[in-house]
Amino acid sequence: MQHPTKTRQRHSRTISYPAFVRLAIFIFALALTIPSHAQWEIEDSHTTASLRGIDSVGNGIAWASGTNGTILRTEDGGFVWQLCAIPPGAEKLDFRGIQAFDANTAIVMSSGKGDLSRLYKTTDGCQTWKLIFTNPDKDGFWDAFLLNRFDKDGYLLGDPVNGSFRYWQTNDKGTTWQSTWQGDNWKRTQWSSLEALPREGAFAASNSSLFVDERYAVTFVTGGPAGGRIFMSDDIDDPSKFHALPVPLRSGSASSGGFSIESRDYDGLVVVGGDYLKPEECSGTAAYSHDGGHHWKVAKTPPHGFRSAVAYDTQQKLWITVGPNGTDISRDDGRNWTPLKPTKEDAPDADKNWNALSLPFVVGPNGRIGKLRPTALNP
Repeated sequence: MQHPTKTRQRHSRTISYPAFVRLAIFIFALALTIPSHAQWEIEDSHTTASLRGIDSVGNGIAWASGTNGTILRTEDGGFVWQLCAIPPGAEKLDFRGIQAFDANTAIVMSSGKGDLSRLYKTTDGCQTWKLIFTNPDKDGFWDAFLLNRFDKDGYLLGDPVNGSFRYWQTNDKGTTWQSTWQGDNWKRTQWSSLEALPREGAFAASNSSLFVDERYAVTFVTGGPAGGRIFMSDDIDDPSKFHALPVPLRSGSASSGGFSIESRDYDGLVVVGGDYLKPEECSGTAAYSHDGGHHWKVAKTPPHGFRSAVAYDTQQKLWITVGPNGTDISRDDGRNWTPLKPTKEDAPDADKNWNALSLPFVVGPNGRIGKLRPTALNP
């Protein structure tokens, strides 16, 4: 917070600094006025598929997924991306999300109407795949899923069917999935609701509209003509405890709202989005909460366009968000965002055309994969 300048009389004296000190002060002051630079090293993915799924496991292992049944894997930090075998019957599927346990075991999610939404699993480093779950709702559409890499739990989110969002859980690393839907017996109290507003839905833009905190409480963000909302559950074993709160993001159409949510810790949350049909519009593209999602504020200086994914860098202690027209970072927990621009070492469009994040990797259309340079986020 800025404070008014306080004026008082005082004795003054001239301080003479050595030349090298004056130069250092000048350089430091100049650095504060220059936008952040250097960012994504573009990598060769050996595909032209549109990529929307990315999961960085650590130790150089990452998995990516996209259109036409495309699945990629790297074991050496992105130096080589291996084109995986296409799951049976998946040649035309759009794989919007992928989650991995290690270099050999992963589950990939396709998004599409009805049985075009599927989960496949590999346990042999993507040489073979097994169909493990198909959307049972003929009018359904899957948006995002998450697996707990260190346990057996997982969660799957689908668009509303008969007016309510669909939500499944697994307790065996994705082998079987159980629905929370109870048909006519579904509880409909003010706290029970997975009930959607007219034309409300979640977005399968980056597999990051669904989030699970360290308490294993499920949270997801939505959009629609009424604007963005956040659905929160204090007890994942009882979906009747989901409750929805508004998030101050762009509204007015079915293409607007919240697209991605991430957490710094239990209290610090950031949601990004906007309107994907108006990617240059800046207003309503980011909001933040410092009390676990119970109260939200719109970013004072928003990202400079629609954003489909957000992540928190624990080493640099800052937020990073990406979208079709650029990359932005926030060093003050989502209040203000500044663009990250390419340097002379980067491709001219290194900041643009991105869909999804799993640091240090980012993916986009036409097989686009980038890796964050280690020094890219230094002040």
